[in-house]
Amino acid sequence: MTTFKMYKSTGEDELFVSVSSDQWQPLAPELETTTIHLNDQLTYQEMDGFGASFTDSSAYLINQILSEEQREEVMTRLFHPEKGIGLSVIRNPMGASDYARTVYSYNDMPEQQTDPELTRFSIMHDEEDVIPLTQKALALNPELKLFASPWSAPGWMKTSGSMITGQLKTEWYPVYAEYFVKYIQGYREHGLPIHAITPQNEALYEPGHYPGMLMPAEAQAEFIKNHLKPAFVRNDIQTKILCYDHNWDQPDYPLTVLEQVGEAVDGVAWHWYGGDASAQTKVYEAFAGKEVHFTEGSGGEWIPPFEQAFSNVMRTGIQILRNYSKSLVLWNMALDENNGPTVPGFGRSTCRGIVQVNQQTKELTYTLDYYALAHFSALIRPKAVRIESTSSDHAICSVAFKNVDGSVALVLFNDGDGTGNVQVKLRDDTLMKFQLESKSALSVLIKG
Repeated sequence: MTTFKMYKSTGEDELFVSVSSDQWQPLAPELETTTIHLNDQLTYQEMDGFGASFTDSSAYLINQILSEEQREEVMTRLFHPEKGIGLSVIRNPMGASDYARTVYSYNDMPEQQTDPELTRFSIMHDEEDVIPLTQKALALNPELKLFASPWSAPGWMKTSGSMITGQLKTEWYPVYAEYFVKYIQGYREHGLPIHAITPQNEALYEPGHYPGMLMPAEAQAEFIKNHLKPAFVRNDIQTKILCYDHNWDQPDYPLTVLEQVGEAVDGVAWHWYGGDASAQTKVYEAFAGKEVHFTEGSGGEWIPPFEQAFSNVMRTGIQILRNYSKSLVLWNMALDENNGPTVPGFGRSTCRGIVQVNQQTKELTYTLDYYALAHFSALIRPKAVRIESTSSDHAICSVAFKNVDGSVALVLFNDGDGTGNVQVKLRDDTLMKFQLESKSALSVLIKG
């Protein structure tokens, strides 16, 4: 007997609400019917999962501003596979990002001083908030995978002498590779294995108001091939190396790195702030066997609420997964009522967190991004394999996965302007028929 577990979002007052099959509107004869064909014989990538980032700001808000009871609630609702939405990927910044209370690395030195032996290296900063929360997340969801990305090398390794702007000096390439080794070893000592790293977040962007580091494709290829990968091999580190970690609009960058580095790189990390998700497939097809990951996309005030903001995550999330990504990671796990904290001098922040922690009232709010992520994460579990799903109407987007337990998770989003009839077929069997309103999302778990 086939059973269905279904969740629907139709507006800000109905977000990821459980619905039963007897609540479905029957097909309306005057409406066109879209057929979603599922074929579990045709398979694609295996999922690592969905998640967000414990930036310094996010970790501080959850660990220090919330009460113990609130912290327990939010961590459970974020990471527990049954009592929550089962987030299974965390991408932690290695040092300060734009969302940090101070500018810091793991090896800060006084001006004009260097530390070639990394004797002053320490992850002590993370031991206050980031590491305890990451450990808690792993305890709640043992299938959790940890990713890490630096926004900048320590200032003394750079042409600018600062974590703001500049490039990595070539003479410090070997030492910076050891910096990664020490970070991974330090996290391992806390029971936190790092699944994958990228050498640089947004390698083509050099912000003047928060930590960043320009790293052209040729420089990244040289750093990975001759320094980072050999350092991992020497220290028996199995952590995967993903290149690029930037927007879809510059696929030539990862193509260059993959061409020059070959086996030393495991895959490519992407962001959504430029271009479109088809770039992921372009690079994947050029270098079969290299993993595809989506490591950062933020919602924010530049996209108004529900219709545009929620729709954006649903529409784009489906495209990310249909273009071979093994992960879908949004940005800050939590931000406050002012979309912060941000580094000193950052200016006005417009980003939105997965949850909001009001520093004044201590109120905890789950944002649109939480519910959009839920449509994917709560049903598509780690190690699920994407299966073929086709829609007879391009306005109704779909993506489907087969979980390890044999259940099929289907995510639908009606991007059209009106309500439509939908029927879902698995091979030749019609599984379900219903109406789906404009800009509504529906996730279904099909068992049996």
